[in-house]
Amino acid sequence: VTPSILALRNRKVILGVSGSIAAYKSLEILRLLIGEGAKVHVVMSTNATKFITPLTFETLSGNPVYHQVFDSNSSLSMEHIRVAELADLLLIAPATAGMIGKMANGIADDPLSNLFVSFCGPTIIAPAMNDGMYTNPAVKANIEKMKQRGIEFVEPEYGELACGSVGQGRLAEPRNLLQAVNRRLNIKNDFCGLRVLVTAGPTHEALDPVRYITNPSSGKMGYAVAEAGRDRGAKVILVAAPTGLPDPALVEVVAVKTAQEMCDAVLERVKGADALIMAAAVADYRPTTEADQKIKKASADLTIDLAKTTDILEAATGDFVKVGFSAETQNLVSNAKIKVGSKNLDLIVANDVTDPDSGFGIDTNKVTLIDRDLNVEELPVLTKYEVGHRILDRVSKLLGS
Repeated sequence: VTPSILALRNRKVILGVSGSIAAYKSLEILRLLIGEGAKVHVVMSTNATKFITPLTFETLSGNPVYHQVFDSNSSLSMEHIRVAELADLLLIAPATAGMIGKMANGIADDPLSNLFVSFCGPTIIAPAMNDGMYTNPAVKANIEKMKQRGIEFVEPEYGELACGSVGQGRLAEPRNLLQAVNRRLNIKNDFCGLRVLVTAGPTHEALDPVRYITNPSSGKMGYAVAEAGRDRGAKVILVAAPTGLPDPALVEVVAVKTAQEMCDAVLERVKGADALIMAAAVADYRPTTEADQKIKKASADLTIDLAKTTDILEAATGDFVKVGFSAETQNLVSNAKIKVGSKNLDLIVANDVTDPDSGFGIDTNKVTLIDRDLNVEELPVLTKYEVGHRILDRVSKLLGS
């Protein structure tokens, strides 16, 4: 999706540049941001100045470049504080492993890390480094630490690197970074003061202490909805079955395992909610009994008695918008339409899990939205975060917000 003309008109963006050969791409990023109407201030790490001169950025941006903690012409005015106070967003591209380590641990010993520590607004970081460095556990831990604080990362791309190796480490393309900035700065704030309850992940129904019935759901869709709601100003509660995903920053997470635990958590917390979005893959059946000890393998076949679990969407009633999900392998629309009526839904999100673009565990989804009046809207392949926003657009209209 190409940003609209002047979509960033008069928005103030800080472009942070650290010491990487990919710094030359920052010039193109700067050009694109200005082309969209943004007012850009560039901040350079000490090492970045060894790749590109501050004068180049100053000439293109029309603004002074903060590149020295000391001996700068405006040091006495606390330059990094002034720039940070005025900006709407900080984009750091490229971000080296060393710079990520500094930022993750609050080390402020050069212009860019100084500014990062003093900046309180939304931040997007685009790493660029050798593929071995990017997969190093310490670097990964630093990235996860920052994600937990609500900082957005744009993953590096796979390809030939400056060191000659081939792997994931190339700075994301400038146009992709422009899209990330445009999306972040133009997110609606229409859920301020609203409470949104989201479920995610596959429930586990125990057979014995070491075995359980489950499904391949990754939980990524529910987490993406929760993050989209948070970014639009909602108070989000995420009831999450086991996923292995890190908790989204600034979202209240309630951990559950079984369908009954999820049901109890939802029914307790849906009181006072403005919307319930059930993205979890809840088990339809559970074993009637759970063995106290591990069931040993025997010569005879094992028969397991199953009982239906509570249908959470049917059980949840009240004055709130109710959104369900329908994962199907055939008859997508007709099966989903049946659920709209049987579960008294305002909206259902249907997807074919056999489709490679909308199956389990991937970062994209191709969904069909069906409302209470059985109107059908088929969406293109989108990231799950973008799907989350499309769902929230519908919820916002239903709420009249």
